[in-house]
Amino acid sequence: MLAAAQRLRRSSDFAAAVRGGRRAGRGSVVVHLTVPSQAELSEPARSEESSVRAGFVVSKAVGGAVTRNTVRRRLRHLVRDHLADLPPGSVLVVRAQPSAATAAYERLGADLAGALAAARSPSRGGGRGRPGAGVEKGRARE
Repeated sequence: MLAAAQRLRRSSDFAAAVRGGRRAGRGSVVVHLTVPSQAELSEPARSEESSVRAGFVVSKAVGGAVTRNTVRRRLRHLVRDHLADLPPGSVLVVRAQPSAATAAYERLGADLAGALAAARSPSRGGGRGRPGAGVEKGRARE
């Protein structure tokens, strides 16, 4: 189980992590990772803010209460092993997809590890980008 200082509890914390973090999905999970900047890491911080914090989103689309809690417990156990690899002050939100309800424990672990690796890697800039990017007043930029 995660220590109380390592858990996200307020909806504002979840919203900030989802809005401001990097997103990566693999199979049955999607992770949102917010890593503090170098300036934020260099200033002295309270111990609560400097620890890595994690939260979990498991919606009713995953299943009933028993299924959702089972998925949440599995993810919480898997995340615990990865917290030491993240920089201090990081915020991680793990969102379970409906396929997480039937996924084997090993599959959840592989999906989580892959999503975390993708979220931590620098962006290559090869994605689709914003809709309309490169279009200026009805014509494409040259």
